[in-house]
Amino acid sequence: MPHLNKLRTAVPGVPGENIAPASLARARTALTVFFALDGFVFAGWVVRIPAIKEQTGSSASDLGLALLGVSAGAVVTMTLPGRLCRRFGSHPVTVVSAVLLALSIALPPLTHSAAALGLVLLVFGAAYGGINVAMNSAAVDLVAALRRPVMPSFHAAFSLGGMIGAGLGGLVAGGLSPTAHLLALTAIGLLVTAVAGPVLLPHPVTVTERTAATPRPRRLEGRTRQLVVLFGVIALCTAYGEGAMADWGALHLEQDLHAHPGIAAAGYALFALTMTAGRLSGTAMLQRLGQTRTLVAGGTTAAAGMLLGALAPTVWLALLGFAVTGLGLANIFPVAVARAGALAGPGGVAAASTLGYGGMLLGPPAIGFIADWFSLPVALTTVAALAGGAALIGYAARNASAPQGT
Repeated sequence: MPHLNKLRTAVPGVPGENIAPASLARARTALTVFFALDGFVFAGWVVRIPAIKEQTGSSASDLGLALLGVSAGAVVTMTLPGRLCRRFGSHPVTVVSAVLLALSIALPPLTHSAAALGLVLLVFGAAYGGINVAMNSAAVDLVAALRRPVMPSFHAAFSLGGMIGAGLGGLVAGGLSPTAHLLALTAIGLLVTAVAGPVLLPHPVTVTERTAATPRPRRLEGRTRQLVVLFGVIALCTAYGEGAMADWGALHLEQDLHAHPGIAAAGYALFALTMTAGRLSGTAMLQRLGQTRTLVAGGTTAAAGMLLGALAPTVWLALLGFAVTGLGLANIFPVAVARAGALAGPGGVAAASTLGYGGMLLGPPAIGFIADWFSLPVALTTVAALAGGAALIGYAARNASAPQGT
């Protein structure tokens, strides 16, 4: 990463000036807002799942199948946004996807059966997958133009938006019905899009804003495809851990370590907090360590943290393990997606994101099956195994680059 340590873009008449054009700064701000909005809306939905379950009269298994609609909708449709980004640009696709996300979040409370809920969650998942591919594609272009490894800052905005959305959702859950709450999220989403969209749209990252040292993205062919899949597998390892922590972390604390329900609930909050902190410091880490060492250090740290969190004999040691895991996992997904995007543009982002969300889809049920066969602590050690695998793959891919002329 010799060229990612300084902010240096071409400004007409000022060769080598270390000042980013104002258009890039505005685009970065607007894109950060969309990342935060994505996390805010998604978290607002998550906190209302219990109320939606009661409203639809779903059993636990029926609800589980319905909830797969979010991941399935995202994974199935993620290749389409990549093609749309190549044709129309990532900024317009981001704005349109944000509108669809805001509209689709109002649909779940209008359902009265698990089957209907699953169908509308497919729509919500498609919008969620679309905005994630488009935003990350736009972020990859901005990273190339700014010549600074700022990708983690966008994902930190997503995490912060999620924390705010979950916190506010918890506060209003007792006073607002799911319909009123999620309709309010629709209004907020449309309002934010109306404000941030006009800022983002006029400022696409053009070819002239790319650095001469940054190769043009290539299509997913031959070795390029193999490398993108490699970084997609790294993203999968991270998303597997995030999904497992969200669905099983609190249960492990309460069931296996007999923690108070409030302490158990704080386990995931602590994990999310340290992940946010790790992403906020991610740019500085990448500038100091580079991408490969960041991947290796993150995967190793997460593996050690999850082994402690899964096997610790006391609640407080397990909470420490959860916190260390969040720090370790924080920057693996952003770096993996950025590497895939640098290799193959929006198509690379779409492919890596699809594999990543496949990991989030795979993680919770895989943990459940392993827990049934052995125990939940043993099942959670698979998070450590995959984090260690991500570190090994990241090191093996340290010299990865697409072949010239493809």
